[in-house]
Amino acid sequence: MGRMATVLLPHPVNPQPRMLREAVDILTAGGVAAIPTDSCYALVCRLDDKAPVDRIRRIRGIDARHELSLLCRDLSEIAAYARVDNVAYRMLRAATPGPYTFILEATREVPRRLSHPSRKTIGIRVPDHPVAHALLEELGQPLIASTLQMPGDDLPLNDGDEIVARIGHEIELVIDCGSCGVQPTTVIAIDGNNARVVREGRGPLGPLGL
Repeated sequence: MGRMATVLLPHPVNPQPRMLREAVDILTAGGVAAIPTDSCYALVCRLDDKAPVDRIRRIRGIDARHELSLLCRDLSEIAAYARVDNVAYRMLRAATPGPYTFILEATREVPRRLSHPSRKTIGIRVPDHPVAHALLEELGQPLIASTLQMPGDDLPLNDGDEIVARIGHEIELVIDCGSCGVQPTTVIAIDGNNARVVREGRGPLGPLGL
């Protein structure tokens, strides 16, 4: 792709509706976007599109075994894509929205290319960032997401100008809200009544009772 990504600079707390609509139009047309979340910037695309998912994997230098996450608006949306039993429900209620990713059993709604090929699981999270949440509301469905960390880098990208400089020719949209941190989410895997910490990150374990 020869052209550079569109850069939007929405208000970080009350994003302008026209900017959200422009972002949704780009995503709906099969675009890949870099967006802020409550842990770090993420590369995102729509759930229905295979080509953008492949591009996210290529940019990140990750293969099909590396799980991508679904960014959801709320708990009720999660239930369409993952099996939420009592233990999971209690944890999700305590931790959403927030900087946590939950690895749960995927439902049939999840495209096969997204769930882990051998384990049939899916990483799901509800970001606590006004712009990410408003974008999900405007889109009306989850986004596929992967932390914006480039191959060989020790930390995720956290500066809009650097994101444009590094990958602006490979993606269609950068939503620049300034720094949103470089610490990834806390990852919790829930299998029936068992919950285990896969990665300790930005989300504290206290509220989860772990």
